[in-house]
Amino acid sequence: MLKKIICTVAMGFMCVHLTGCVAVLGAAAGGAGTATWLGGKLSQQVDASYEKTQKAARSSLVALKLTITRETVKDDVAQFVGDYTDGRSFWVDIRPVSLTASRVDVRVGVPGDQDASRKILDKIVASL
Repeated sequence: MLKKIICTVAMGFMCVHLTGCVAVLGAAAGGAGTATWLGGKLSQQVDASYEKTQKAARSSLVALKLTITRETVKDDVAQFVGDYTDGRSFWVDIRPVSLTASRVDVRVGVPGDQDASRKILDKIVASL
């Protein structure tokens, strides 16, 4: 009996876990398609190089009159951290996917404001 309960719980966990992975893979396959809201952040793959996406993000944040308090650029990730217009923190992470594609993750506040994140992401995508 205990073995059946453990197996049922494990199978349920695996189904939930796999469903989440399918959603992420579907979003990644969409290229410049629709952004996905997962775990309090908005994510979208864009058809632009890592360097071009970094420049677009920086100029978009400045255009939105957002204060960048920390900018970190490495080979595998660029991160912009700062203060949103209402004082909450924002984070923009950019990761290279290929030579011509990047993934942009945006979060405003904790646990995450989807509308505010969408405003930043839309500005970045429009700047590309």
